[in-house]
Amino acid sequence: MSIQTINPTTGEVLETFEPYNQQQIDEALDQARQAFLWWRVLSFAERARYLQSIASHLRDHKNELARTAVLEMGKSITEAEAEVEKCAWNCDYFADHAERFLTDEKITSNASESYVAFRPLGVILAIMPWNFPYWQVFRAAAPALMAGNTTVLKHASNVSRVALDIEHIFQQAGLPQGILRTVLVSGSETRKLIEDPRIAAVTLTGSEAAGIEVASRSGHVLKKTVLELGGSDAFIVLEDADLDEAAQVAVTARFQNNGQSCIAAKRFIVVESVADAFEQKFVANTARLKIGDPLERDTKIGPLARKDLRETLDQQVQQSIHKGARVLIGGKAREGKGYFYEPTILTNVTPNMPVFGEETFGPVAAVIRARNSDHAIELANDSRFGLGSNLWTRNIELARQLAARIEAGGVFINGMTASDPRLPFGGVKHSGYGRELSSFGIQEFVNVQTVWIGPKVENAPTKTASE
Repeated sequence: MSIQTINPTTGEVLETFEPYNQQQIDEALDQARQAFLWWRVLSFAERARYLQSIASHLRDHKNELARTAVLEMGKSITEAEAEVEKCAWNCDYFADHAERFLTDEKITSNASESYVAFRPLGVILAIMPWNFPYWQVFRAAAPALMAGNTTVLKHASNVSRVALDIEHIFQQAGLPQGILRTVLVSGSETRKLIEDPRIAAVTLTGSEAAGIEVASRSGHVLKKTVLELGGSDAFIVLEDADLDEAAQVAVTARFQNNGQSCIAAKRFIVVESVADAFEQKFVANTARLKIGDPLERDTKIGPLARKDLRETLDQQVQQSIHKGARVLIGGKAREGKGYFYEPTILTNVTPNMPVFGEETFGPVAAVIRARNSDHAIELANDSRFGLGSNLWTRNIELARQLAARIEAGGVFINGMTASDPRLPFGGVKHSGYGRELSSFGIQEFVNVQTVWIGPKVENAPTKTASE
């Protein structure tokens, strides 16, 4: 069956692609494996020069790359351009720091010399989503490549042109063929890729259901995985918070990328004494967002990426309203062409509603009232997800104490959750496991190898011969 990409702004077909046949898949995997055997022996400085070339290419071609993302998945042009810039920064960051992150660590033992080295694993299969079609790929690929691995990309089918363009970027930047290869295959073919002996490990950014399937299949063939899955991030506002700042950041935190972000704030947990004031400010700021053609530079809200995503989101909203949620703004799909949904804020939300318990992947915010800070933390942790979180208060010491009780991979105090190459990124619970970015992320896909050099040193501290 052919793969079609559809412009979510108009509903029109952009391109039709034929899925790769087995011969094409084998060619890509063979090239990635052969490239790995060459790439792994390069020095960090040599790999860094290649990644810096990629960063330059991304910046030089930012406008056309961004436009392709807008056409295929509907994000605003300004956000798409910023995404490409962030990918370039990520490449430069790991080019500059990978050698320090992976330097051999000398350890005293009963050897004449012993140390821990970080060796690449091989070909990493990257299974990536459509919502940040460039960033998700480069977030995973840049550290993996600087560690000496190569990558095979299985991207979401609705961003197939972006997937092919990413492979083209590597070729145009002067990298040998096979360092990153794209394969256009359906989701049902992913299992075969995971099981293929040429694949050493798997990284996935995707849904909770996809994570379970990938982890299960990878476990059967004993391959390392890193999973970055869904989120239902809490945005906690305490009674001493700067409400003007919190309500302004709340708009970006929820509605950027048309609300289609795993780390978007989704559950706004506000202490009762300031809830009315926060809601008024949040609604007023949201009402100023321009909805429309994402290629127009002043547009803030474009369409959802697919029709079925809009239908699912509306079901979550309507079911929550039926259970007692109240609409402050929005609450329905927009009429006319494209898969638009009005920026929506619901209040009177309780834990038994879909907008509280499920991930809402679109421009819908749920406001929940808390009695006090302890109740706010209880509500924040009442979720099977644990990706990111926000905490707003002027009492920084209290914020540190509360952060230790929040069950999430990241806590951002008086600021918006965002991924940053300098900081580890990932979640707990059903938001996945493992980390991307920073020194922690680059060490996920390496063989942590012990090297022991004799002869054995007498009188060295030991325990037992078998340990």
